[in-house]
Amino acid sequence: MAGVQGSLLAIAVSNAGGLGSLPAAMLSLDDLRTELARIKAGTDRPYNVNFFCHEAPAPDARRAALWQQALAPHYQELAVDPSAVGTGPGRAPFSAEAADVLEEFKPPVLSFHFGLPSAGLLARVKSWGATVLSSATTVEEALWLEGHGADVVIAQGLEAGGHRGHFLSHDLTLQMGTFALLPQMVRAVKVPVVAAGGIADAQGVAAAMALGAAGVQVGTAYLLAHEATTSQVHRSALQSEAARHTALTNVFTGRPARGIVNRLMVALGPLSSEAPEFPLATAAIAPLRAKAESLGSGDFSPLWSGQNASACREASAADITRALLAG
Repeated sequence: MAGVQGSLLAIAVSNAGGLGSLPAAMLSLDDLRTELARIKAGTDRPYNVNFFCHEAPAPDARRAALWQQALAPHYQELAVDPSAVGTGPGRAPFSAEAADVLEEFKPPVLSFHFGLPSAGLLARVKSWGATVLSSATTVEEALWLEGHGADVVIAQGLEAGGHRGHFLSHDLTLQMGTFALLPQMVRAVKVPVVAAGGIADAQGVAAAMALGAAGVQVGTAYLLAHEATTSQVHRSALQSEAARHTALTNVFTGRPARGIVNRLMVALGPLSSEAPEFPLATAAIAPLRAKAESLGSGDFSPLWSGQNASACREASAADITRALLAG
């Protein structure tokens, strides 16, 4: 949930009996330290810190220029100067420097997206006793994670909001729904499996547990929580009829992620071959997003959401967590 939450939501979930998570991929090292200090002060319950494990791509000036060219009509419409495009919100892979900060706090759980960090970094975080989770979108990825040191595998179904966690293949035809993927993964690996994707209420939790899940991971159901930092245009979209139509898109970051279909997704794709590699596509979108949101529009915003936003409600994270725990 990078970009829509911080320590406040993580603390509330942990204190209510869940495993609160801090998304760290978009945090500077100083911000990471600050957020971890807040969690330490706010709860004595276990919590998780999440990182991405992608390989940072080299900038490609030619591809960036083609991407700006594809966006040119929208720059013109919104009176945005393309020469003012900066770097956009960064998404950094897990690093030794991040591990240095973590070691000051020794969080009990770490989770990763897009695989696992290097063997050396993984051994380092395990040396202080951290339990390591990582996302798998196929059985093959689950087996790879188990073989490379993951203590728990997250079965990320196709319904899940946000970025797909695939890392062995970019072939999206290999992806499947949560309740098709989960039992296959449970049978294939010996480590516990956590279900993720489309689970937004107690009935969904119970169904996942009945299929062998050791737990569930929930994101979309928290997007309207009081403690979430979800923008107003995003909140409005989640509460509208538009939330029933989501799709995988790469136009906001360069990597497939599920969000509510909006104008930019329709205009460019939603999967565009012109988008620069993750996360470089973000820079050219950022000024369009900022200008549109200032006008109250989410036409150029990544409105991340799973396929089941029906249980999204404005409530405290504690109330949402207790309702899920009933399953």
